[in-house]
Amino acid sequence: MSFADRRPAAHAACTNCLRRSWLLAQLSGPLDFICSSPERLVDLLALPDEKLIEALAGRRRSELHSRHAHFSPSELTPAVGVVEICRHDGRYPPTLRGALAPAMLFASGDLSRLSRLTTHPMVAIVGARKPTDYGIEMAGALARGLAASGVTVVGELADGITQAGQDGALQTGAALAVLPSGVDVAPPARQRSLLARMQRVGVAVSELPCGSPRRRWSTAAAVRIVAALAPLTVIVEAEDSEHELAGAHIAHTLGRTVAAVPGRVTSRASSGAHVLLREGASLVRGAGDVLDLLCVTGRPAERGDGELDGLEPRLRAVLDSVAAGLDTPHKLIGGGEPGELLQALSELEVLGLLARGDGGRYVPSGALGGAA
Repeated sequence: MSFADRRPAAHAACTNCLRRSWLLAQLSGPLDFICSSPERLVDLLALPDEKLIEALAGRRRSELHSRHAHFSPSELTPAVGVVEICRHDGRYPPTLRGALAPAMLFASGDLSRLSRLTTHPMVAIVGARKPTDYGIEMAGALARGLAASGVTVVGELADGITQAGQDGALQTGAALAVLPSGVDVAPPARQRSLLARMQRVGVAVSELPCGSPRRRWSTAAAVRIVAALAPLTVIVEAEDSEHELAGAHIAHTLGRTVAAVPGRVTSRASSGAHVLLREGASLVRGAGDVLDLLCVTGRPAERGDGELDGLEPRLRAVLDSVAAGLDTPHKLIGGGEPGELLQALSELEVLGLLARGDGGRYVPSGALGGAA
């Protein structure tokens, strides 16, 4: 039985942190109005409760001051399968302990999984909501390689690059998604399958109470949580606009490392990534570059056979053949299709599961240290 199944009906988080989440839900209308400026939104969310009410409540100011003062946790109904963790809890993600951090998180899953994923190296993969095929392919390949190497891929639950990244990460490992609504609220139909997979093997979190609908401001605010969680943010494709580069700008403000994947120099979809590279962002060509930026050796984390269970059968078959000594394309090809084999070898290299040894031989990457 999971922690979520055993949790008591009473709230696990402290009253002050629950009050903050309640207040944000109450101020959704005014926050929607000012969310056209991500920087303005971030500045407002850093204000303490009383100042936030003064700045946004307008004619409801007196009412909200009174309701805030008399707030009771009973005003928020706990949802089945959702656990709470506030910033006063030792298990709260350590990278979120800052001025831009949410007071608390509601998580769909158990706290042990959240703690495990947030103590691993974390990388945010963000970018365009309407990417090209190139962007989708790059985001998925990056995420697969990082997840296979024990890195937690972080992103908001949104269309485009972040969805491609989370989908890729879930193929070989786990991921963490930040939701712009309560974690018990059904997302758009196109995202439901991904969220269901995320809840089985990863974690979905939100700073908003259960039952809170997705809003324009909360979609933008989720980006700040993603940037705060991960010490490294990678932009795969983004136009040169305030909204598509919001994650990079927030990460820079927080002192995090920002990296970008280059695209065609004539592609508008990559114009924002190119601006970041020109301004000093680190260049990323694949998962290996990201691992280097994380100060990881480039070798995947030690893993047991169970951690490869999510690998596609065709890739597992090629990996097993290489481990058995069929270490060149000529030996591996047999009566198979050369194109399919070469594609599988390339995917296994991107995932960090194969590497090139002497004479162009393929070796399981964990064997390189022993061969040196």
